[in-house]
Amino acid sequence: MTSKLSPPANEASSGLAPDVLDDFKALIGEQHCLTEPADIAPYCREWRNKFFGICPLVLRPGNTDEVSAIMTLAYARNVAIVPQGGNTGLVGGQITDQSNAQVIVSLERLKRIRSLDIEGNVAVVEAGVVLETVQKAAEEADRFFPLALGAQGSCQIGGNLSTNAGGTSVLAYGNARDMVLGLEVVLPDGRIMRGLRSLRKDNTGYDLKHLFIGAEGTLGIITAASLKLYPLPRDRQVALAGIETPRDALRIFNIARSRVGSMLTGFELMPRIGMEFAVRHLEGARDPLVEAHPWYCLLELSIGSDAINGRELMETMLEEAFDADLIRDAVLAENTRQMQDIWHIRHGLSEVQKEEGGSIKHDISVPTHAIPDFLDRAIPACLEAIPGCRPVAFGHLGDGNLHFNISQPIGADRDAFLNRWEEINAMVHAIVADLEGSISAEHGIGVLKRDLLPGVKDPVELELMHQIKTLLDPKGLMNPGKVLQ
Repeated sequence: MTSKLSPPANEASSGLAPDVLDDFKALIGEQHCLTEPADIAPYCREWRNKFFGICPLVLRPGNTDEVSAIMTLAYARNVAIVPQGGNTGLVGGQITDQSNAQVIVSLERLKRIRSLDIEGNVAVVEAGVVLETVQKAAEEADRFFPLALGAQGSCQIGGNLSTNAGGTSVLAYGNARDMVLGLEVVLPDGRIMRGLRSLRKDNTGYDLKHLFIGAEGTLGIITAASLKLYPLPRDRQVALAGIETPRDALRIFNIARSRVGSMLTGFELMPRIGMEFAVRHLEGARDPLVEAHPWYCLLELSIGSDAINGRELMETMLEEAFDADLIRDAVLAENTRQMQDIWHIRHGLSEVQKEEGGSIKHDISVPTHAIPDFLDRAIPACLEAIPGCRPVAFGHLGDGNLHFNISQPIGADRDAFLNRWEEINAMVHAIVADLEGSISAEHGIGVLKRDLLPGVKDPVELELMHQIKTLLDPKGLMNPGKVLQ
């Protein structure tokens, strides 16, 4: 499997005829078409510098009809299309290959919030709307949109849905697909599936929206979505606890769930090394606790009723964990700023690892009860394979998803370390398989894990995926080479 492509050494000749390029430009206006290599370059580089592509043209349509026109022309002229949102993906699904014959369609100009239905708790937004913009618009309307990611200031709704993003609120609200009522999608031949329903109950046959959520742009281009909103919590409480082991974190989680149920909207696990990386490299970050601890868990409660004293509830829960000798120290945020500071550390953990050199990534999930077993096996295995490496295991303990990343040994050769990516992946994924987990919990498949899919997917499921792809995209023009071989 090729998991890294080198940046292009120089400009390559276009794999598309000049008249084809001109036809695309005529559809949306030259001012919305990028052809200069310097302008195109940011769209062809994944933010971790792991995937690089070459592209002759970036199209930036301004509405669904323009996307439809682009796809109609692409279908007629057999031009491969790579849809792109905020370019925050982590598996290369948004990057072209190096043929210089694939055209990027950026959804960044489709950034209207078409409607906010307060009574119905529905927001209809276009694919290019930044996630944080949706969150703020909902809050201004006294509503809450729960999808929350470290990249929420730049990732876009279309990309979030195309990858079925998870994030830190899955515990209470589910993945991105659980927040969608309807979709508007442009199909590979240019037809528009207008499914922007806002109904909570609609039992009229196949629920086609779920074909496109998580398909990573291989079946069509999501241009708009009807999203579920929720009442804005009347109170939020955030605490950070210093603990000894992940097993202690699991016991604290079970205490929390039994005491507060669905009001527990966040439960994150972080290692000491992650805290050190954050304090060292993340602007404004500081360790909220006086002493260092081997592990930390972040707890968040969201209270929907003024009749419930959220702070008292959190304090009671923490006291029970203290009494059970599960917590060594803890801090409870006193205000919104302190809550944001604690979450800032957690959301910044992916970013700060770049400052520590090469990092071999894993986005895995196992049954929640198996997380301590996974860590007990995976961390020693990595240390034995690469002495001095620095495992950084963090993530959503409450839903079984860990980002199990391995930072290079201090002073090691970065490229030599990263050349062992597939070897370490295979070792870690074998442990995941033994625990009946998944090799991709929320980042998707893209190019990075495409060749691994046949080894972990049920053969009948994989066959059906190929059949669906052939049915909707018979020419294979939608994001070719991604997800399926």
